[in-house]
Amino acid sequence: MKHKNIGIFDSGIGGITVLKEIVKILPKENYIYYSDSKNNPYGDKKDNELIKICDDIVKKLINKQCKAIVIACNTASAKAVQYLREKYNDIPFIAIEPAYKMVHDYAFDNPTLVMATKATIESEKFNLLYNKYDNKKTEVLPCVGLADIIEEGNEEKIRKYLNANLKQYKGKVKNVVLRLYTLSFNSR
Repeated sequence: MKHKNIGIFDSGIGGITVLKEIVKILPKENYIYYSDSKNNPYGDKKDNELIKICDDIVKKLINKQCKAIVIACNTASAKAVQYLREKYNDIPFIAIEPAYKMVHDYAFDNPTLVMATKATIESEKFNLLYNKYDNKKTEVLPCVGLADIIEEGNEEKIRKYLNANLKQYKGKVKNVVLRLYTLSFNSR
Protein backbone atom coordinates (compact mmCIF):
# COMPACT_ATOMS: atom_id res chain seq x y z
CA MET A 1 0.00 0.00 0.00
CA LYS A 2 1.43 3.35 -1.02
CA HIS A 3 1.19 6.05 1.63
CA LYS A 4 0.03 9.32 0.15
CA ASN A 5 -1.78 11.36 2.81
CA ILE A 6 -0.91 13.25 5.95
CA GLY A 7 -3.25 12.40 8.81
CA ILE A 8 -4.10 14.91 11.51
CA PHE A 9 -6.20 14.21 14.56
CA ASP A 10 -7.52 16.06 17.56
CA SER A 11 -10.09 15.41 20.24
CA GLY A 12 -12.29 18.03 18.59
CA ILE A 13 -12.09 20.81 16.04
CA GLY A 14 -9.29 22.88 17.58
CA GLY A 15 -6.70 21.05 15.49
CA ILE A 16 -8.09 22.75 12.39
CA THR A 17 -5.79 25.66 13.28
CA VAL A 18 -2.84 23.26 13.11
CA LEU A 19 -4.08 21.89 9.78
CA LYS A 20 -4.32 25.43 8.34
CA GLU A 21 -0.70 26.14 9.29
CA ILE A 22 0.55 22.85 7.84
CA VAL A 23 -1.30 23.49 4.57
CA LYS A 24 0.51 26.84 4.29
CA ILE A 25 3.84 25.02 4.58
CA LEU A 26 2.92 21.95 2.48
CA PRO A 27 0.16 23.08 0.10
CA LYS A 28 0.54 20.19 -2.36
CA GLU A 29 -0.06 17.39 0.15
CA ASN A 30 -3.31 15.50 0.68
CA TYR A 31 -4.76 15.64 4.19
CA ILE A 32 -7.16 13.60 6.27
CA TYR A 33 -8.45 15.32 9.40
CA TYR A 34 -9.99 13.21 12.16
CA SER A 35 -11.99 15.03 14.82
CA ASP A 36 -12.74 12.70 17.70
CA SER A 37 -15.78 14.45 19.15
CA LYS A 38 -17.10 11.07 20.32
CA ASN A 39 -14.34 10.78 22.94
CA ASN A 40 -13.87 14.47 23.63
CA PRO A 41 -12.49 15.73 26.01
CA TYR A 42 -9.27 13.77 26.28
CA GLY A 43 -8.06 15.65 29.35
CA ASP A 44 -10.30 13.68 31.72
CA LYS A 45 -9.30 10.21 30.46
CA LYS A 46 -6.97 7.73 32.16
CA ASP A 47 -3.68 7.17 30.32
CA ASN A 48 -4.43 3.61 29.17
CA GLU A 49 -7.88 4.65 27.87
CA LEU A 50 -6.41 7.62 25.99
CA ILE A 51 -3.63 5.51 24.47
CA LYS A 52 -6.20 2.98 23.20
CA ILE A 53 -8.33 5.76 21.69
CA CYS A 54 -5.29 7.28 19.94
CA ASP A 55 -4.11 3.87 18.75
CA ASP A 56 -7.53 3.20 17.20
CA ILE A 57 -7.44 6.54 15.39
CA VAL A 58 -3.92 5.91 14.13
CA LYS A 59 -4.99 2.52 12.74
CA LYS A 60 -7.80 4.26 10.83
CA LEU A 61 -5.40 6.87 9.45
CA ILE A 62 -2.89 4.22 8.40
CA ASN A 63 -5.71 2.36 6.64
CA LYS A 64 -6.39 5.64 4.79
CA GLN A 65 -2.81 5.52 3.49
CA CYS A 66 -1.29 8.18 5.74
CA LYS A 67 2.46 8.54 5.44
CA ALA A 68 2.75 10.82 8.48
CA ILE A 69 0.45 11.60 11.38
CA VAL A 70 0.10 14.89 13.23
CA ILE A 71 -1.30 14.73 16.74
CA ALA A 72 -2.96 18.15 17.05
CA CYS A 73 -4.03 17.64 20.64
CA ASN A 74 -1.94 18.66 23.65
CA THR A 75 -3.24 15.86 25.85
CA ALA A 76 -2.82 13.11 23.24
CA SER A 77 0.67 14.39 22.44
CA ALA A 78 1.65 14.43 26.08
CA LYS A 79 0.18 11.04 26.94
CA ALA A 80 0.27 8.86 23.79
CA VAL A 81 2.94 9.97 21.32
CA GLN A 82 5.75 7.92 22.84
CA TYR A 83 3.66 4.74 22.69
CA LEU A 84 2.57 5.46 19.10
CA ARG A 85 6.12 6.23 17.94
CA GLU A 86 7.33 2.93 19.39
CA LYS A 87 4.46 0.85 18.02
CA TYR A 88 4.43 2.40 14.53
CA ASN A 89 8.12 3.11 14.09
CA ASP A 90 7.84 3.34 10.30
CA ILE A 91 5.40 6.28 10.45
CA PRO A 92 6.59 9.73 11.53
CA PHE A 93 4.46 11.29 14.27
CA ILE A 94 4.47 15.06 14.54
CA ALA A 95 3.31 15.99 18.01
CA ILE A 96 2.16 19.16 19.66
CA GLU A 97 4.67 20.29 22.24
CA PRO A 98 3.85 22.62 25.14
CA ALA A 99 4.66 26.19 24.08
CA TYR A 100 5.47 27.34 27.58
CA LYS A 101 9.07 27.80 26.44
CA MET A 102 7.93 30.75 24.31
CA VAL A 103 7.19 32.65 27.52
CA HIS A 104 10.76 31.97 28.61
CA ASP A 105 12.11 33.18 25.26
CA TYR A 106 9.99 36.32 24.85
CA ALA A 107 8.71 37.42 28.26
CA PHE A 108 10.77 35.68 30.90
CA ASP A 109 10.34 38.27 33.65
CA ASN A 110 6.56 38.61 33.32
CA PRO A 111 4.00 36.82 35.47
CA THR A 112 2.35 34.09 33.41
CA LEU A 113 -0.75 31.93 33.58
CA VAL A 114 -0.71 28.55 31.84
CA MET A 115 -4.19 27.16 31.09
CA ALA A 116 -4.49 23.54 29.96
CA THR A 117 -6.32 20.30 30.57
CA LYS A 118 -5.58 18.53 33.82
CA ALA A 119 -3.97 15.66 31.89
CA THR A 120 -1.61 17.99 30.03
CA ILE A 121 -0.59 19.73 33.25
CA GLU A 122 0.03 16.38 34.94
CA SER A 123 1.98 14.96 31.99
CA GLU A 124 5.67 14.27 32.29
CA LYS A 125 6.31 16.16 29.04
CA PHE A 126 4.77 19.38 30.34
CA ASN A 127 6.39 19.10 33.75
CA LEU A 128 9.86 18.61 32.30
CA LEU A 129 9.41 21.72 30.18
CA TYR A 130 7.82 23.69 33.01
CA ASN A 131 10.61 22.86 35.46
CA LYS A 132 13.28 23.68 32.90
CA TYR A 133 11.86 27.12 31.99
CA ASP A 134 9.98 28.14 35.14
CA ASN A 135 10.52 31.81 35.88
CA LYS A 136 9.07 31.39 39.40
CA LYS A 137 6.32 33.79 38.31
CA THR A 138 4.08 31.22 36.62
CA GLU A 139 0.71 29.93 37.75
CA VAL A 140 -0.75 26.75 36.25
CA LEU A 141 -4.53 26.38 35.95
CA PRO A 142 -6.14 23.03 35.09
CA CYS A 143 -9.16 23.97 32.97
CA VAL A 144 -11.54 21.12 33.68
CA GLY A 145 -14.50 21.28 31.29
CA LEU A 146 -13.23 24.19 29.19
CA ALA A 147 -12.51 22.02 26.14
CA ASP A 148 -16.14 20.83 26.14
CA ILE A 149 -17.46 24.36 26.31
CA ILE A 150 -15.16 25.53 23.51
CA GLU A 151 -16.25 22.62 21.31
CA GLU A 152 -19.90 23.60 21.90
CA GLY A 153 -19.09 27.02 20.51
CA ASN A 154 -21.33 28.73 23.08
CA GLU A 155 -19.65 32.10 23.60
CA GLU A 156 -21.78 32.96 26.64
CA LYS A 157 -20.77 29.72 28.42
CA ILE A 158 -17.12 30.34 27.53
CA ARG A 159 -17.32 33.88 28.90
CA LYS A 160 -18.96 32.68 32.15
CA TYR A 161 -16.35 29.92 32.58
CA LEU A 162 -13.47 32.32 32.03
CA ASN A 163 -14.93 35.01 34.28
CA ALA A 164 -15.48 32.49 37.09
CA ASN A 165 -12.04 30.87 36.78
CA LEU A 166 -9.83 33.85 35.95
CA LYS A 167 -11.00 36.43 38.52
CA GLN A 168 -8.08 35.73 40.84
CA TYR A 169 -5.53 36.37 38.07
CA LYS A 170 -6.90 39.72 36.88
CA GLY A 171 -4.16 42.34 37.05
CA LYS A 172 -1.62 39.75 38.26
CA VAL A 173 -0.45 38.14 35.00
CA LYS A 174 0.99 39.60 31.81
CA ASN A 175 1.05 36.41 29.69
CA VAL A 176 -1.59 33.74 29.26
CA VAL A 177 -0.63 30.49 27.53
CA LEU A 178 -3.83 28.76 26.43
CA ARG A 179 -3.10 26.88 23.24
CA LEU A 180 0.03 25.11 24.44
CA TYR A 181 1.57 24.01 21.22
CA THR A 182 4.42 24.14 18.85
CA LEU A 183 5.03 21.26 16.48
CA SER A 184 7.69 18.68 17.22
CA PHE A 185 8.87 16.95 14.05
CA ASN A 186 10.48 14.09 15.90
CA SER A 187 9.82 10.75 14.25
CA ARG A 188 11.04 8.66 17.22
